[in-house]
Amino acid sequence: MFEHFSAGARQAVQGANDEARRLRHGHIGTEHLLLALARAGGTVSAALTRGGLTADRVDAEIRRRVGAPKDPFDAEAEAALESIGIDLSFIRARLEETFGPDALTPPARRRGLWRRCPEDPRPFTPRAKKVLLLGLRESRQLGHGHIGPEHLLLGILREGEGLGVRIVTDAGLNLADLRRDIIDELGRAA
Repeated sequence: MFEHFSAGARQAVQGANDEARRLRHGHIGTEHLLLALARAGGTVSAALTRGGLTADRVDAEIRRRVGAPKDPFDAEAEAALESIGIDLSFIRARLEETFGPDALTPPARRRGLWRRCPEDPRPFTPRAKKVLLLGLRESRQLGHGHIGPEHLLLGILREGEGLGVRIVTDAGLNLADLRRDIIDELGRAA
């Protein structure tokens, strides 16, 4: 399926992985795909922005709803280490300074297509996988020979239950109007 992705759609998928890594999430969900599409610019970003949904707003909603993974070194563990003379904040800072901000984040398992990818990819959630498949279906229904970022957004809208579409609806965007807007943009581009 990935061979049918346009450069923009491939960038969106990679961007979703980058967003998941930045947020320290161990998966790529529909919310990460939405955020990558909102950040990418182009027709999808413009359509979302016209409806009042900016990349910063998507990012804030993801942080509010999902948050960051729990730090394995909670206050109790940190206090125990400090009682024996270990300054955890100093060690954490040195590790991140030397090895980068994700030094203490365990790597995702590599499998399938991503095995060749050096950027520590996260696995797709079942809903995100469904969005990719629905993007393919949207492309076929519209008679397009490729899957673009617009088709991925249409997949998010059609999936209808993931965090990505909930962020869109909670921002007050009408799904039918957004869908029509994207399809009209695709028609003008053809």
